[in-house]
Amino acid sequence: MQPSAMSRPFTRRPVLQPSAVLTVSELNEVIRDRLETGLDALWVAGELSNVRFPPSGHVYFTLKDPQSQISAVLFRRHAENLRFRMEDGMEVVCSGRVGLYTVRGALQFYAVEVEVRGKGALAVAFEQLKNRLSREGLFDGDRKQPLPFLPRTIGIVTSLHGAAVRDMLSIIQERFSDRRVVIRPVRVQGEGAAEEIAQGIRELDGTGLPDVMIVGRGGGSLEDLWAFNEEVVARAIAAARVPVVSAVGHEIDVTIADFVADQRAATPTAAAEMILPIRREMVDRVAVLTRRLRRSTESRLERRRENLRHWVRRLADPGQRLRQGQMRLDELSLRLWRCQEDSVARLRERLGHLAGRLGGVDPLAVLRRGYSIVYRESDGSIVKDASLLREGYRVRVNFAAGQAICRVEEVEEP
Repeated sequence: MQPSAMSRPFTRRPVLQPSAVLTVSELNEVIRDRLETGLDALWVAGELSNVRFPPSGHVYFTLKDPQSQISAVLFRRHAENLRFRMEDGMEVVCSGRVGLYTVRGALQFYAVEVEVRGKGALAVAFEQLKNRLSREGLFDGDRKQPLPFLPRTIGIVTSLHGAAVRDMLSIIQERFSDRRVVIRPVRVQGEGAAEEIAQGIRELDGTGLPDVMIVGRGGGSLEDLWAFNEEVVARAIAAARVPVVSAVGHEIDVTIADFVADQRAATPTAAAEMILPIRREMVDRVAVLTRRLRRSTESRLERRRENLRHWVRRLADPGQRLRQGQMRLDELSLRLWRCQEDSVARLRERLGHLAGRLGGVDPLAVLRRGYSIVYRESDGSIVKDASLLREGYRVRVNFAAGQAICRVEEVEEP
């Protein structure tokens, strides 16, 4: 394609005679000139298809409706002004002209502006960038840092010429006048403002001075606030090592910076109030907590004193306690002695009873009544039956007192 076609000045060619013979190039030139004469300022609505982004920076695409389509191109100098990324399936309205690419004899629409149909370009660009950064995880809560309590140094990236910086400084001075404030002045709208804001964030963060950073500006239109919807600002906030508070516009204004920042404040004034509490309220709160702590401590001490007095009363006369203990010991000893005597008496009685029973079966007692026991001397067994003896057997006879060795002279069986 020929990028110079749009800038080529139009020169009306003379009407050719029917007998003239044209080359193909001449014919395409005539067609192009005729097209550019009446089709040089058009608005065309259609659906984007086959969108391509070559390294040249131009954007090639097809505009189509249900019945027809036409090839189109948006040259780099116009594409750089787009606020959104063209995508297949997007309904757009394009302004431009119809021309002929003479090299191939192809009809083409040369777009100058592209707007999203039914939606503003800025709104579409906002949603596209928001969705892309969200998929990357830049909005995730687990990567956000908590704000420090009573930061010593506060960094501010904003314009020096707006009311926002004066409001923030007034709040900081009113609440904690001893805090140090480092301001990195930047442009907050217009061409190059986004790059300047991002650079200010990186530089202020790189100094290591601030404990927290406020990035923002006062209210304005969507176009005025657009620098805070640029990707370069979002990534600078995400890369900052210190916590960042986004404070852009009024409460109803929402920017990409708000989603990426560690905290979002509805206004610049609210941002200053967010990072610094009111000193008077803190003093009052400390006083209330001090009174509560004192009452709690005194209550606990009083309970301990009462407990101590109780034990002091119980230990007022240690000797008395010892005497009572001795008396109790004597009483228990007496009871133990009596229990032992009773137990011994019962055991003796029991023993006597058992001895009497044993005495009834004691063989010595039987012998004392005149009986004797006969043992065979050969094996020491008791002879209970006379038939177990024979004449001449030696036996041992035990008496109640002593024993005798006898020889069997005769055995009489029953």
